[in-house]
Amino acid sequence: MNKTMNTMATIRVLLVEDDEDVRLSTAQVLQLAGFEVDGFASVEAARAQIRPGAPVVVVCDVKLPGTSGTDWLQQIRTTDADLPVILVTGHGHIAMAVQAMRDGAYDFIEKPFTRERLAAIVRHAVERRQLALQVRELRDALENWHGIQALLIGRSAEMQKVRRTVMALADTSADVLIYGETGTGKELVARCLHEHSERRRRNFVPINCGGLPENLAESELFGHEAGAFTSANRLRVGKFEHADGGTLFLDEIESMPMGVQIKLLRALQERSIERIGSNKTIPVDCRIVAASKSDLQELSEQHKFRADLYYRIGVAFIELPPLRERREDIPLLFEHFCLMAASRFSAAVPELSGAQLADLMGYGWPGNVRELRNVADRFVLGLPGERLTRGRGTGDGQALPRSLPLQVEAYERAVVVEMLRRHQGDQSATAQALGIARQTLHDKLRKLAIVADEFR
Repeated sequence: MNKTMNTMATIRVLLVEDDEDVRLSTAQVLQLAGFEVDGFASVEAARAQIRPGAPVVVVCDVKLPGTSGTDWLQQIRTTDADLPVILVTGHGHIAMAVQAMRDGAYDFIEKPFTRERLAAIVRHAVERRQLALQVRELRDALENWHGIQALLIGRSAEMQKVRRTVMALADTSADVLIYGETGTGKELVARCLHEHSERRRRNFVPINCGGLPENLAESELFGHEAGAFTSANRLRVGKFEHADGGTLFLDEIESMPMGVQIKLLRALQERSIERIGSNKTIPVDCRIVAASKSDLQELSEQHKFRADLYYRIGVAFIELPPLRERREDIPLLFEHFCLMAASRFSAAVPELSGAQLADLMGYGWPGNVRELRNVADRFVLGLPGERLTRGRGTGDGQALPRSLPLQVEAYERAVVVEMLRRHQGDQSATAQALGIARQTLHDKLRKLAIVADEFR
């Protein structure tokens, strides 16, 4: 992973203690526990190390010549409120500890303390700081991306094409049919179409056609008047009417019962509906975005889907690539999901080993992006073993349908892109990390059409 997924040791401990013997012994305890430590005799000597986003935590004595630890705590809170400060005192009492915590101290420890207690408190503070910086960096990166890039994540040519198509169609009135395997993000694309159109001020209304019972479908889609049937105790506004002026998203449309398809076709043709129990025609102006994991034209030829409905909704098409066909996006997506999981679970992101990255890159991902997100959640929670995808096949004839040369090229591209990203486009460092000569790397960049400067 890149610099946002470094180990705990990259967060340094700023130790401020005026007693040299105590400072040296405390620093040694922390170093033996695996931390990198910078020691200072006063706040004035350490102050320059504090800046917004600094990869540090502070362990500071309360009683110091010059600025006290409690006064410095307030100054640090003003500079970076997320920076953990651990206060240490030999003269403390409960009231001082409570006040320090109220003032924003991460923790408070009294002398004498055991090395185990100190190391445990610092370790938790380091994990907290690492998490805060990771989430902050991800937020900054996403803010620097332009709109849709922050939602449809990926640098692959396939995802660039999807984004271009979405932006070309978003502000038109054309109905759109999205094709993609389960877990590729069809609803996310539908929401992007809505959010980047003039319709974004009105409702985005999703409905899963597969979970639409035929006997309730008409009421669900078109609504009903009070008393229209036995259980109709009050007026109900249907999905079509609720989406007026906005977007109606019909997910898994291939599973819609034939009887419902007839009623849907009429509503689409006339752009109007009648609630059950009413003779009043209600015009509706909603854009239709449908999604399917099956080829609707093929299904219509097999008489499993109405051909007239297919041709009615099949105006514009967006095809979402499965994750196995855009492998260079896997590290970026995995990191994104890990940071989101870390924020949700208040946990640090573990370091991803080379073997684990190879496992991610070689896996077939039958569940696509949704499955990748679940793996990232388990990774952050510390649930997987040595192999992230253990117990699941890593690609057979069905999971990896492309030819072997294409699979090898995709894997090679993904690894090279990831190393360039880690080293911010530095070709020398990238070649060294890959264990190849710089000229070999240059040849691969040319062959794979990768521009190293894009990662600077």
